Amino acid sequence: MSMFSAVELGHKVARKEYKKRERELHTQLLETQRRLRESDITLLVIVAGVEGSGKGHVVTQLNTWLDNRSITTNAYWEETDEERQRPHLWRYWRDLPARGCIGIMFGSWYTRPIIDHAFDRIDEDDFRNDLNQIADLERHLTEDGVIVLKLWYHLSVESQEQRLLEDHKQLEIVSPYLEKHASRREIFTRISEIAIRETDQSYSPWHLIEAEDPFYRDLTTGEILLQTMRERLDMEEDWKAQSKTGFFVSEENLPDSGRSVLDLVDLSSHLSSKDYETQLDHYQALAQQLAWQARAAGVNTLLVFEGWDASGKGGAIRRLTHPIDARLYRVISVAAPTDEEKARHYLWRFWRQIPRKGYMTIYDRSWYGRVLVERVEKFATHREWFRAYQEINSFEEQLTDHGCVVLKFWLHIDPDEQLRRFQEREKIPWKAHKITEEDWRNRERWHDYSHAVTDMVERTHSPLAPWHLIPANDKKYARVAVLKAFCDALGVKLASEQVENSESQDI
Repeated sequence: MSMFSAVELGHKVARKEYKKRERELHTQLLETQRRLRESDITLLVIVAGVEGSGKGHVVTQLNTWLDNRSITTNAYWEETDEERQRPHLWRYWRDLPARGCIGIMFGSWYTRPIIDHAFDRIDEDDFRNDLNQIADLERHLTEDGVIVLKLWYHLSVESQEQRLLEDHKQLEIVSPYLEKHASRREIFTRISEIAIRETDQSYSPWHLIEAEDPFYRDLTTGEILLQTMRERLDMEEDWKAQSKTGFFVSEENLPDSGRSVLDLVDLSSHLSSKDYETQLDHYQALAQQLAWQARAAGVNTLLVFEGWDASGKGGAIRRLTHPIDARLYRVISVAAPTDEEKARHYLWRFWRQIPRKGYMTIYDRSWYGRVLVERVEKFATHREWFRAYQEINSFEEQLTDHGCVVLKFWLHIDPDEQLRRFQEREKIPWKAHKITEEDWRNRERWHDYSHAVTDMVERTHSPLAPWHLIPANDKKYARVAVLKAFCDALGVKLASEQVENSESQDI
């Protein structure tokens, strides 16, 4: 039996009763919203359902009941060119509200998968893969303190037809979705039911609301919203306590094999000056050529540079970008998050910087700070950094599913070489700014960072988003190794794109 057929229809609320309950509800919503603003909690309201169920009126009513100075309402219709050039969830990450605020999604990350499957643009496997990514996203947001409130408005077939007909007469235009969607109601109903069942989780449940009577629909919406906010705010202290103790395995209880992946890096790797110049010229010329080919093919590239202080990340990046037209790439140096960034999920600032097709973004430090410096220095709780492995893997999977080339470099040096470079920086005037007290302090935690790097590589390495552990005691060798890895990966991707395009043309 369909879950929608189980929705009890026929609820009605008299106008007089509605006005009485609405006044009290309005007051309570404003008071609870004030508590929300003073908290670290974000409320994200997803408004979805059948055409003609009054979703637009619901959104208007919510903005009327609540103080809309701390509300953002986003309607997601057709994707723009800018949005199509990035992974599907990019547009939603970009619009995430800050902590203490409310975001209303009129249309959401469910819209495109449902429509695409209904019109046979994606098959069942791709549809369920999209739902799995959505479920992951909602879990990650919930664990970060976001309330994901999902509202589905339901109408009977007869009521929908009548409602759409009335809208047609009043507006003297045909609803943009009437002909396309109403004629496929049975298909949409089946696919929507799958989406709801697959993503109806305890941390982000669906609420099915009958929309036959507008008064009942609006009051039910407001009461669900009020109850959800109150329950979450009442348990905030418990939530904070859980964040400190953690739902997950603590760092002290993580298995320690007694070895480090860094022990496998051959730090004796070396290039002579002559070989360096020859190979540098070769790979820089190839990098320039591949960058323009990627631009023409619409292949976007994302490179992550991590490594020890003074390991040569900046020099490697400069040798990589030197031959490439500056219009094709951006280098982002990641520092401590700003207040705006701290007010949202830590991945928010990185989602915003994803390059569009044909371009590349290079990160000097990255989202891996969550499982490195934030872990070691205890800027993040055990619970926060431990769950980040799964969050990062999901993030990178979405990038590669979209066709992005993801390359991750760890530049490795030994403590003696780092000490030599630190001392050199202190002596040379134009390098003195590169050395700080924090750099010296971090040396004292070399073992802790090595352990964190091992966990990071073992838990986030994948064939499509691999880690490259680069021996960097010899800067020349490291720079060429980075260039070669970049050229190899981009060359393989472009060759694959050519094969796919050729096969599609043959079909």
